[in-house]
Amino acid sequence: MAGAAHFRLDEEEDAEEPLLLAELKPGRPHQFDWKSSCETWSVAFSPDGSWFAWSQGHCIVKLIPWPLEEQFIPKGFEAKSRSSKNDTKGRGSPKEKTLDCGQIVWGLAFSPWPSPPSRKLWARHHPQVPDISCLILATGLNDGQIKIWEVQTGLLLLNLSGHQDVVRDLSFTPSGSLILVSASRDKTLRIWDLNKHGKQIQVLSGHLQWVYCCSISPDCSMLCSAAGEKSVFLWSMRSYTLIRKLEGHQSSVVSCDFSPDSALLVTASYDTNVIMWDPYTGERLRLLHHTQLDPPMDDSDVHISSLRSVCFSPEGLYLATVADDRLLRIWALELKTPIAFAPMTNGLCCTFFPHGGVIATGTRDGHVQFWTAPRVLSSLKHLCRKALRSFLTTYQVLALPIPKKMKEFLTYRTF
Repeated sequence: MAGAAHFRLDEEEDAEEPLLLAELKPGRPHQFDWKSSCETWSVAFSPDGSWFAWSQGHCIVKLIPWPLEEQFIPKGFEAKSRSSKNDTKGRGSPKEKTLDCGQIVWGLAFSPWPSPPSRKLWARHHPQVPDISCLILATGLNDGQIKIWEVQTGLLLLNLSGHQDVVRDLSFTPSGSLILVSASRDKTLRIWDLNKHGKQIQVLSGHLQWVYCCSISPDCSMLCSAAGEKSVFLWSMRSYTLIRKLEGHQSSVVSCDFSPDSALLVTASYDTNVIMWDPYTGERLRLLHHTQLDPPMDDSDVHISSLRSVCFSPEGLYLATVADDRLLRIWALELKTPIAFAPMTNGLCCTFFPHGGVIATGTRDGHVQFWTAPRVLSSLKHLCRKALRSFLTTYQVLALPIPKKMKEFLTYRTF
């Protein structure tokens, strides 16, 4: 988006404050009990950046074609790619869709797209159009159900049953294999194969509290799960066994995300800290403490800097965090303090646009906000590191016959 041009293009320089590009609010009037179910617990962009999904409360998910229509964007912030999109309007452009899930929606996840296996799933349910590729949205519901939707049409494809409580988070394997991981308040994670009619292929047990978050590494080798516990679990996506527990937080861990090259893992906790880990060795590389900027307005004991969400930027040089102190923070990978702040009230979740330049946040009021994010030209050093770490583990890097300083850079030990 053009608004992101306000950020400098040098990864070594500070960013300006995030600018609010747009805010979307639920369109229908609130019901009498609206306060109990109006939260936007999850927001997601499709991997190709063509759709945005928003759990707007009251059992409704909005599917919105991206980029947003002009009426949502302030003047001067129109997306540069919009002109090319408009050229195709005559052939039936995507339309906004409303999915009524029948239950409060907690988790959202898009499948990778395009994907040959997904075309098979489409063909199974739509034999008259077997060659159409199928972008899928999974929704995790309050009653433990998972509903699988076809994005282009808004049709319900599958209903997955197995969890005994709220499905809090969902994650597809980035490889396009249509393996789906779900995290639930029933203290389990479950693995589903959508190529086999949504067959449940594994149940991962071991957490003692509600599971809040699950994240699959981009190389599809690891799964991280965070529950209402101080430790984080790392699982093998090949054997579905526990690799290790990461200990270091002082309160419940509620969010986690892998870097784009799978070499780093970040976890966010109610203890007001984000910890950056090496998932291969279990080492703690960095602690990002969320310091309150303003003194509290009252004497309450609430942890107003408790973290709600953390996510990596698509090039892997920035983090975004949402905390209860009404701030969205942006962090540069190698700095210990935030490089930018934005005021936001009642934030619950955040995610980056897959091509960079925009952050989407969801709130307790059912709103979605879109902010400018740093647009950066990655250095050749970082691009080489990202490429190498996409297929080399930390131990493999340390075994290379290269200088120590190069090993430190490749394993993110230069902080």
